[in-house]
Amino acid sequence: MKFPEDFVWGAATASYQIEGAFDEDGRGESIWDRFSKTPGKVLHGHTGDVACDHYHLYKEDVALIKELGVDSYRFSVAWPRIMPEGDRVNQKGIDFYKRLVDELLKSGIAPAVTLYHWDLPQALEEQGGWLNRDTAKYFRDYAMTVFAKLGDTVTSWITMNEPWCSAFLGYGIGVHAPGKADIPSSFVAAHHLLLGHGLALQGYRQLNIPAEIGITLNLTPQYAVSTRPADALAARKADGFQNRWYLDPIFRGAYPEDMTEGLSCVAPAVKGGDLELISGPIDFLGINFYTRALVSADEQGQPQTEQPEREVTAMGWEVYPESLFDLLVRVHTDYGPIPLYITENGAAYEDAVEDGRIRDTKRQAYLEQHIAQAARALEAGVPLRGYYVWSLLDNFEWAFGYERRFGIIYVDFDTQERIFKDSARWYQSFVRR
Repeated sequence: MKFPEDFVWGAATASYQIEGAFDEDGRGESIWDRFSKTPGKVLHGHTGDVACDHYHLYKEDVALIKELGVDSYRFSVAWPRIMPEGDRVNQKGIDFYKRLVDELLKSGIAPAVTLYHWDLPQALEEQGGWLNRDTAKYFRDYAMTVFAKLGDTVTSWITMNEPWCSAFLGYGIGVHAPGKADIPSSFVAAHHLLLGHGLALQGYRQLNIPAEIGITLNLTPQYAVSTRPADALAARKADGFQNRWYLDPIFRGAYPEDMTEGLSCVAPAVKGGDLELISGPIDFLGINFYTRALVSADEQGQPQTEQPEREVTAMGWEVYPESLFDLLVRVHTDYGPIPLYITENGAAYEDAVEDGRIRDTKRQAYLEQHIAQAARALEAGVPLRGYYVWSLLDNFEWAFGYERRFGIIYVDFDTQERIFKDSARWYQSFVRR
């Protein structure tokens, strides 16, 4: 596997999943605080109140990142820590991220900052959340605050992480915060999330910060289960819903014309100038990739997901590395040229500590196979600039609580002990060669 000398190797986390300290130093309530404490929403009633206690242990965690040997650390800023009610600035929140960035820079690690990884202030949700157009404007104001406070030290910015998840899982089917279940509303939420990205991007350009900025999308290739025309059409529709609904407005300034249901839902929310903002030039696209989907058509011709053909992870996601290559080539061909980063890639498995060691051979194999496909994409001419493993630490895995472990570093959530898994040692040796 050959990679350029300047290829960025990294690891990633998200604020609510690791920070804890949910009510310290002026932090406000987030939609995930409220959602996780609502009975029946999160497995075993788990919450992110403590999580990995990264808020207090960040120096130790930065030391682990340095030991790992990666070039960059991708983390997210908690909006409720910066603006507890969505607007008023909390200086103690700013100070925490300044300390974290300073510690990273002191250790020779480049910070890659995500502004929104799903933890909307609950105060803004009570005003309608992402169904309220004003939330996009609040996001711009929040982003501008963070740009002003950290812009001289951060070299890579990501506005939004996986707007599909926030919109569909949070407002469409309700399995993520804020727990609303209305499919038409999810298209409206998606538009306002993308509008927030566009407004933040516009504000960023006005500041003339010498850094790069982009957005991260979770993209899942949709493969027809057969050569039947009906299955091919169903896979096309599934691709429109999962991938093109976000790629097209960002790169083409329009929503997909064949997504008639989505267009009818979103039409009232789209105002003049919105799509021009959303399609403002970005410096890179971040891609979060985990698996593919096999799609067939039901009796009405609608897409339905079929059972995987190969082994699956603890999430039930098929391990199909070749689809990462297909995806990278497709994005480059259809939407490029644009520099790409794999901003998340990893797998959850059931880990066991034996004699102080975690022999996670399946996770290591998953990483090796996917990195090989990234190398293959580079050889094919895809402008891939970096790869971030998900995740640095075992953490709060959203609706699955602490039941699913994605980390390459094991966390004992009772003692907060960290242990490098075998996959971390492999990644460490790989990135250092």
